[in-house]
Formats: sequence, structure tokens, C-alpha cells
Amino acid sequence: MWWPSNLVQVALFRALHEKEKRPKGGITRLQFFLVVLAASFAYYIVPNFLFPTISNISVVCLVWRNSVTAQQIGSGVYGLGVGSFGVDWATVAGFLGTPLSTPAFAIMNVMAGFFLVVYVLLPVAYWSNAYDAKRFPIISSHVFMANGSRYDVSQVLDPATFEFSQAGYDAAGQINRSIFFAFAYGLTFAALAATLSHVALFHGRSIWRQMKVSGQQTGDVHTRLMKKNYAVVPQWWFHVMLVLVLGLSIFTCEGFGKELQLPYWGVLLAAGLAFFFTLPIGIITATTNQQPLNVVAELIIGYLYPGRPLANVVFNIWLHQHVPGHHLPDGLQAGPLHEDPTAVHVRCPACGDRAGVIGLLQHFMVAAGEREQHLRPGEAASGEPMDVPRRRRLLQCVYHLGRGQPAAHLWAPWPLRQDELLPRRGTGAGARVGAVPGLPGKGWIRLVNMPVLLSATGAMPPARSVNYLMWGAVGLTFNHVVYRRYKAWWAHHNYVLSAALDAGVAFMGIASFAMLQSRGINGVNWWGLQVDDHCDLASCPTAPGVSVPGCPVQ
Repeated sequence: MWWPSNLVQVALFRALHEKEKRPKGGITRLQFFLVVLAASFAYYIVPNFLFPTISNISVVCLVWRNSVTAQQIGSGVYGLGVGSFGVDWATVAGFLGTPLSTPAFAIMNVMAGFFLVVYVLLPVAYWSNAYDAKRFPIISSHVFMANGSRYDVSQVLDPATFEFSQAGYDAAGQINRSIFFAFAYGLTFAALAATLSHVALFHGRSIWRQMKVSGQQTGDVHTRLMKKNYAVVPQWWFHVMLVLVLGLSIFTCEGFGKELQLPYWGVLLAAGLAFFFTLPIGIITATTNQQPLNVVAELIIGYLYPGRPLANVVFNIWLHQHVPGHHLPDGLQAGPLHEDPTAVHVRCPACGDRAGVIGLLQHFMVAAGEREQHLRPGEAASGEPMDVPRRRRLLQCVYHLGRGQPAAHLWAPWPLRQDELLPRRGTGAGARVGAVPGLPGKGWIRLVNMPVLLSATGAMPPARSVNYLMWGAVGLTFNHVVYRRYKAWWAHHNYVLSAALDAGVAFMGIASFAMLQSRGINGVNWWGLQVDDHCDLASCPTAPGVSVPGCPVQ
């Protein structure tokens, strides 16, 4: 287990702090970092402020301006992304993380899953009108009425208590979603089941052997060096940290008039689920840089505590961001790489956990007075060119799975809606296919990682087709082509390059917002200022008779 994401930090810190002699005719890693940082910083003013359209360019949409089908195929934001690209590092790494730290075999698994879903499964299902798919956009994170219009979630939520209103739901009608979003649900369950079977079959023997000798083994050479040079962190540190963070979490939910809606047992359940999934998901993350866990949290709490969307949101946050334990071994693994005391890598996450709880409290107090805005995610305030796609996806999941008794829909007899059928099938399928790569034996087939392949499109939306295409192209170029042909350069500069590109984008993003956009200066109003790929028809339905504003009626 090497936790690939750590390598970028290690390379950056070594470039900043190690003394390195500049080779003749070349530059040191620190000089390389500063050059790329300056170039990235200077260039990002173009896609971030002057020419945002360059982040999502669709050749097909520029040619076929009036064809809904062509734009669905060519749009990298709202469609399949055929012929789309972006000249922007934020497009490459914004949603999927830097591809330069992801192993080539993992990138191949992700792209294989992406192509199978987006270019095989999705077109067949959509253009065959499976589950009335043509009544809605081909790819969207929004929820819809049966007639194809946007679903007004404020009708099914009480704005005073933010609880589900059955009467409002009966009046508004059933929640519908795009066919792609429905498949994303089933594939998420399949990936989770495949994770359990994959880890059990490929790593079960070593896990069992390690458990039997736990506390007796001296460890590898890195562990022995760390024990020799630094004091071992006592176990009571972890126990105190666990009790403290859980206590603050329960206080956050039970206090403030219980406006977060989640009871104490929800926090304890999230902690228990995190404990159960830490090992299997941690193994996948430590080897592939991917995390196959997504909508399961919304489903579980939606079944156990229905009708309370805020409880669903908080449960999801605690399970996915604050409670999961694989972040701690990730940080501990960085200790031997940095040659730092282990205690440092325990104290820092402990401070981060406490700061995270305090930050959540502050965010809650600010957001509590803006509930009306949260009822309609994706609608930016007037004059603010800003959207929060991750929040929109989370809230749309919550509106659906937190509305009532999802189990009554999930396990109901046939016929079922697409978003109710696929989780059941996906769970069973994932458990079966998780062992497939192990059947033929050794060779390249063992690099096929079914949990990663099945969860490949788990970030869509908010990630778009163009993000995947650019992420895969850049990742395979550096971690496969450059690695094989210029291995010395790759070993010396690859991870430093990743850190410099990330830093340049971050610094320019902050600078442009602080000095320009926060003062209402959003650039010259021209065609390229639109943060879009100009595929206005790609999000239109194609079913006959469905009328949506801005879309032609088929």
C-alpha cells in the first residue's frame, strides 16, 4: 500500500527543502517547480477570467448548432463529449483530482468504465427510450416532473422545519431523474459490493495473516527505522481523539434545537459504517487513488429516518468526510516518506477534526438563514457567476432518498422506476463480478480492478464527460507513455509538475476572485466569457410532445 496521493506532497517538500546541485544544462526540481508554478499562475487568468469557454470546447456543437442529437453526442458538459476538450488544468484535475498521481492501470480501469457506461450503456438505454429516458436530459443531476420540466423541491419540503411533506409530494407528483443518474445509482451499489468481494479474494489471506501476528511483528524496514528514531504513539491518543470527535459531533446534532435533524444514534451509525468500510475502501484507495463509496449513505439513513433531508445530508457528510478512517493511515503513511515523527501525523489530523466540527457549526449557523436558497441548488444569486455542482448533486440525492420510505420503492414488485430497480440489481451484480479478474490467474488481467471500473462514473455529475476525457488523456500520457520512454525525467519531475500546476491554478483563482470577481468585475461580455461549451440544446429532452423552455418540441 503506497497511497499515491502522498507522492505529490513528498515530491513537493523534497523540492522545497532538500539541497540539490543543478545538473549541467538542466535545472533543479525547485527551479522546475517555480517555472511551472509561474507559467500555470499566468496562464490561468485566461480560462478563469478572460476566456472561460476554453475550459469546455465542443467541436460538434460549433458545427451542428440546431441539432439536439448532435449536441447531446458532442457536448462535454451536458452530453457524451465526443470531440470535446478543454485547455485548462482545472478541467483536467478539478473534479477527479490530479491524474499525475494516479497509477496508469487505475486510469485505464477508470477510462474503461467510463467508455462502457457513457458510450455503450447510456446511448443504448437513452435512444431506445428505456424507462421513458427521452423525456429528460441524457445527463443531468437535476430532478424532473413527469412532463420533463424541473421539479420544484420547495413544494415537497416545509420551509419552516425543512422536513418532507407527503401532501406536497402527492400534489407535485413523482420525482424523476435522468437515465444516466439512475445508472449511476446501480453502479455505485455494484462497485461497493465488488469492493468487498475483491478485497476478500485478493487481500483476504494477507489480512487474516496480518491480524494473527498483529502486535508481534516488527514490520518492514521503514517501520523499524521509524520505531528506532521516534517514540511510538500510545493507543490512548486514538481513543481520546475518537471520544472527543464523536462527542462534538453528537453535540452538534443534538444541540441548536436539533435543527440538523440527525439524532445521536445516526452519528454512531455513521461511525460504525465507517469502521466497517475503512479496510476494504482503504485498500482500494491506497493502491488506485479511487474511492468506490457514494450514495449508500443517503439510502441507509433515508430508510431508517425518512422524511428529514437535513439528517440525510449530515449523515452523508459524517460518513464520507469526517468519520472515515482511511485518512488517518494515509497521513501515517506519509510519515516514513517524509521521515517525520509519527506523533506529528496524529496531532495534525486531530486538530483538523476539531476544526472541521467547528467549521461545520459556523457553516450551519450561516446556512440556517438561507434555507430558501438551498431549496433550489444551482441557482446562483443575482450577478454572481457561481454554481456549486457538488452540492446540487448531493441535495438532489437527498431529496429523492430522504423523501419517504425508499425501501418501499427499492424492494417493490415489478414494474419499477429506473432509479429504484438498479440499486437492487447492482448490488447482486457487483458481488459476482468482483472476483472476475482473479479467475484467469496471473498476467495483465489481474490489473483489472472491478471496484474501480464499476465506480468509474461515480463522480458524474458534477464531473462532466470533458473532465474524464482530459483527465484520462493527460494521465495516460504522463504515467504510461512518458513513464515508459523517459523514466528518469518522469521520476524526477512528474509529481513536482503536478504540485506546481495545482498551486498555480489555486493562487490565480484566489487572486482573481479577491481582486476582480469579488468587486463585480467579471470581464468583457463576449462569446468566450460563457462558462459553458455553447451546447444549449444538449440538455433538451427528445421525447415527442415534451415541451421545455428553450428546447424545440419533437
